[in-house]
Amino acid sequence: MALGSNIEPEAHIQAAVLALALRVQIVAVSNVYCTEAEERPEQPRFYNCVVEIRTEIPAWDLKFEVLRGIEDALGRHRTSDKFAPRTIDLDLILYDDLVVNANGLVLPDPDIVRRPFLALSLSELAPDWTLPEMSLRIAEVASTLRAHEMQPLPDYTAQLRDALKKQLSGR
Repeated sequence: MALGSNIEPEAHIQAAVLALALRVQIVAVSNVYCTEAEERPEQPRFYNCVVEIRTEIPAWDLKFEVLRGIEDALGRHRTSDKFAPRTIDLDLILYDDLVVNANGLVLPDPDIVRRPFLALSLSELAPDWTLPEMSLRIAEVASTLRAHEMQPLPDYTAQLRDALKKQLSGR
């Protein structure tokens, strides 16, 4: 799943990861990257990352109940402007080998093959994963995209992973 924020991103990305960890098993967190706001270079930059999870929650319920619930709790306000600034954006981008395009759920997310922050982050976690129905390995997709505008945030990534580790050890 993908996470993004350009309103107080340090706080909102961490809060979303910790809230997610209360509902599903987090397996891994990619590096966090700072990127330009798509279609809106005048907006604050985004923090983006990908989280690998394990869960028995069905994909539709995961997206529309769990993820949207976390977004609501963190003050996400959806408008008709899909490029508006946001406190948090949680997107289900892959769910095993599930391929679906119905009832507001599209898997795999078609943006994986055009957005470097998705492909590169995914390739860190599962480079050999093949996108269902596309016969493309994630590493191949990432290698074709221009990632030079992405700034890795190693200190923030370490802080995020430490906060997650602390929460999980406190259970």
